[in-house]
Amino acid sequence: MASDTSDAAGPVIIGAGPAGLTAAYQFAKHGVTSTVVEATSEIGGISQTVQRDGWRFDIGGHRFFTKVSAVRDLWYEILGSEDFLVRPRLSRIYYGGKFYDYPLNVRNALSNLGPIEAARCAASYAWARLRPPADQSSFEGYMAAQFGWRLYRTFFKTYTEKVWGVPATEIQADWAAQRIKNLNLLKAVTNGLLPRRRRTAITSLIDSFEYPRHGPGMMWERCAELVQARGVGLLMDHPVTSVRHRDGRAVSVVARTGGRDVEIGCSSVVSSMPLPRLVESMDPEPPPEVLEAAAGLTFRDFLTVALAVPADAAFADNWVYIHSPDVRVGRVQNFRSWSPHMVPADDMTCLGLEYFVFEGDDLWTASDECLVSLASRELETLGLVPAGAVQGGWVVRMPKAYPMYSRGYQSRVDVLRGWLQANAPNVWPVGRNGMHRYNNQDHSMFTAMLAVENIVLGTAHDIWSVNVEAEYHEELDGTSAPAPSAKPR
Repeated sequence: MASDTSDAAGPVIIGAGPAGLTAAYQFAKHGVTSTVVEATSEIGGISQTVQRDGWRFDIGGHRFFTKVSAVRDLWYEILGSEDFLVRPRLSRIYYGGKFYDYPLNVRNALSNLGPIEAARCAASYAWARLRPPADQSSFEGYMAAQFGWRLYRTFFKTYTEKVWGVPATEIQADWAAQRIKNLNLLKAVTNGLLPRRRRTAITSLIDSFEYPRHGPGMMWERCAELVQARGVGLLMDHPVTSVRHRDGRAVSVVARTGGRDVEIGCSSVVSSMPLPRLVESMDPEPPPEVLEAAAGLTFRDFLTVALAVPADAAFADNWVYIHSPDVRVGRVQNFRSWSPHMVPADDMTCLGLEYFVFEGDDLWTASDECLVSLASRELETLGLVPAGAVQGGWVVRMPKAYPMYSRGYQSRVDVLRGWLQANAPNVWPVGRNGMHRYNNQDHSMFTAMLAVENIVLGTAHDIWSVNVEAEYHEELDGTSAPAPSAKPR
């Protein structure tokens, strides 16, 4: 087997998404030259902006909003504040042939539900407060306790099962707790009645956000340019096959490219590759019980069907959640509402229909032509655009987009963490897939920033505490959340 060996002995970063490129950028600021290895030909991971025939669209939508001032400062440092647009948030839920404002608008919700159903939902919530579900460890039990069984079944069950592809009873409550911190029906109603300027205490309810004029990929493409100018090696199409370790430390990373193995010596590894794949790649390999824990961590895959339609035939929302069980699409983005610079013509927009899938299932393996046809029909079924409005379409598939919070996932993550700490403590998992945690972009960046400080400065930030504490999303001083406390890793 042909192979090459590099004598580089600086940090090696696995993955050129937000976490990986943030790590490379932060190392460079400290005068440390790193090497980035990326499995694909694309910069930005799930935060990339795809370009097709002059059209731009995201893998999902990526709001730029954070309570972490260090992350916000880094956004402006990489891209510059002049490249950000301030966008009003407009999103709705589609259910039962009606659109519900989200965040909750009390008048709109009452009008759609009608007084009798609204009273039933309120009574269901009151009953859930008096007699909460006995098991709140699942998404179903947790959300029923927060909103009552009736609203849970109306607004949360169908959509969540579309996203994850399994019954809501099999999804752990941790996912809801991370995404909807401290929010229940009473607080949602209260936020609906408060003046708009006072609604930022709950992340899910913010009314505006920043967004790069050409999408989030604009930031990561610029970041890649900056780190390369500072001497960082950026190796694309280099999937990692093994991380070699001995005497309690990782010593090299092996990647495969062009039929050859490339071995890169390392002083440390910052990894945003999927956590189970990282552990499975360790050489020598971990014991069977660790590999069994790795095999038990699963992912949900994702595909976007982007459709070009006349702007006046679409809707004004940034995105619409599709809770209807009559169609398979889970969410629809309107990229012109994110930024008018995403589309090449003033009278057109691009709608991104998001399908949550498993790699190898019927949607994943369907032809692009079939998927464009399906998405067009579903837009018409929903009444979001009139028949015949679609003028073109493209498909992008994204494997391992969402780490699944299936039952027992946390104990498996703990096994992998413990083994890495004991056998290769200079390997630092960061980011969403790297930590098997449903992090936002800012959380992913922050974990990388803290990991770099630990490596370069010898600090003891607990990167695993990012995006877990209940107060993380709270309105603390109005500007930022505190850094995680300095504890042993």
